[in-house]
Order: sequence, then structure tokens, then C-alpha cells
Amino acid sequence: MYFLITFVFMLVVIALMAVGVMFGRRAIKGSCGGVNSAACVCIKKCAARKKLEAETHLTQG
Repeated sequence: MYFLITFVFMLVVIALMAVGVMFGRRAIKGSCGGVNSAACVCIKKCAARKKLEAETHLTQG
């Protein structure tokens, strides 16, 4: 019974998030910098991403 309640609750939460994204027309955004900074999806590069790219360019060149 607990599994069924939890499963239904999670489906409702996922559905609400999907509806929010559809009506909000805003992409779900990640962050620049941080642990997984290679997957930055920011439109404008933040200071942490610029610094990381500059350091990477210097070590490779």
C-alpha cells in the first residue's frame, strides 16, 4: 500500500513539473561551474564557466 501511494504521489509531482514547463515556456536550466561543469547549458557564460574555460585552454595549449 505504501508503494502505491508513493508511486502515485511521484507521478503527480512529475506531471505537475511537466505542466509547469509547458506553460512556462522556460527551459530547465543547469548551473555553470560546480561538480559537473562540463555540461553547462547557460546561454550567457557566468564567471565560473569563463574561468574554467580559460584554465582549460592554458593547460591544453
